[in-house]
Amino acid sequence: MTLWVLSGLAVMVFGFVLRFNPLVVILAAALASGLSAGLQLVEIVAAFGKAFNNTRYVSVIWIVLPVIGLLERRGLQERAKALISGLKGATTGRLLLGYLLFRQLTSALGLTSIAGPAQTVRPLVAPMAVAASGSDDPAEQNRIKALSAATDNVGLFFGEDIFIAIGSILLMKGFMDQQGIQLSPFDLSVWAIPTAIFAFAIHGFRLWRLDRKEAGQ
Repeated sequence: MTLWVLSGLAVMVFGFVLRFNPLVVILAAALASGLSAGLQLVEIVAAFGKAFNNTRYVSVIWIVLPVIGLLERRGLQERAKALISGLKGATTGRLLLGYLLFRQLTSALGLTSIAGPAQTVRPLVAPMAVAASGSDDPAEQNRIKALSAATDNVGLFFGEDIFIAIGSILLMKGFMDQQGIQLSPFDLSVWAIPTAIFAFAIHGFRLWRLDRKEAGQ
């Protein structure tokens, strides 16, 4: 009877091998394991509901993805391009530099999930940066899109360590405690500020060089 509980693993393996819908495979595997364990159908559904309720705050962020998809389908990228094209003096470097500053400041406050590749870079920042460049070359457009994603990564990576409750700060504190070095999270976050400033200056220089290159074309 105990071994039958493992039938869910077999269902999952065969389901993925046969390339069925992953959600259907997981549901079928859960039902197989639950029924093999002697649970009633109502109890299995209740277990699903309890698991979803306990992790609902983690799952909420995935609601953003279909919303962004619907907005893109309704012309979000085109509107973003039209907006930046109508601004005088707007350049790719200036736009990305402003986004870099925004990303670093919000990450330093612990607001790491309000922007990102899916939420802002793909639907807004990258199309606006491409429009600001005025380039029709597909290779150059792809380069600008990649630079937009890199700007987001730099802002997040070097900004989040300033926030004292971020995982990396807590990890470093735990390691220091094991080595007998007593430091508070605030001490570690303060030393992240110079690194963030240097990162902003270095990436800002790269963006300035991009503007100089576009101006010379």
